[in-house]
Amino acid sequence: MDKLQLHGFNNLTKSLSFNIYDICYAKSEQQQRKYIEYIDEMYNAKRLTQILTDVNAIIGAEILNIARQDYEPQGASVTMLISEGHDLPGSVSNVEAPGPESVVAHLNKSHITVHTYPESSPYGGISTFRADIDVSTCGRISPLKALNYLIHSFESDIVILDYRVRGFTRDISGQKHYIDHEITSIQNYISDLTADRYQMIDVNVYQEKIFHTKMILKDFNLDNYLFETDKDALDTDERVAIQKRLKQEMAEIFYGRNYKLRR
Repeated sequence: MDKLQLHGFNNLTKSLSFNIYDICYAKSEQQQRKYIEYIDEMYNAKRLTQILTDVNAIIGAEILNIARQDYEPQGASVTMLISEGHDLPGSVSNVEAPGPESVVAHLNKSHITVHTYPESSPYGGISTFRADIDVSTCGRISPLKALNYLIHSFESDIVILDYRVRGFTRDISGQKHYIDHEITSIQNYISDLTADRYQMIDVNVYQEKIFHTKMILKDFNLDNYLFETDKDALDTDERVAIQKRLKQEMAEIFYGRNYKLRR
């Protein structure tokens, strides 16, 4: 796709949604409460505001307003209204590639939101943390440019990504364009370093400009999933049982159904 010379403002709305999951094993009720307290503090409204501020800097927008709230007993949310930056490119970039460390964007009527949801299962010692992030822009640069930064900002065991483009914009000849950049998969915007760590699958509806990618970590190291529990303090049977429970939980979240692993 050649670069587009637009007539007036770029009216295309590009929306990127993340569901990011962190999974852990906390054996006792007390440990589960501590995990919730730990994750609630780590991703409180202040920290989330900083993450979204960094995203804002990456895409080159200006912050108009910030609303943030910590909730009881747990959870937090931040909503940030943003507008276009001062330095605008003369034409639309159509490169389908991972985003750089910094990029200038043309944004208006746009927003970034994040909500967090810590929780624990009443049985089995499994606790999870979910962060829902939405980046919606109306302008010349896709929110996909902030993709890699957001994945690395959270302890992402599982990532569910949805990207869609809506509306149309006109070029200088008056012709309508319903998308202004090439895209075959969200995966093409993910850095090689990140892609090497995850198993990924796509479900895309190209004619409707809907792109869906699921990511789950390839490598499983039990140490990374134990909260206030030392692996060496567990006997072999306990390790096997906990690992099976964790993998089942991750599989169920990844596939979006109650999924039983084979023995």
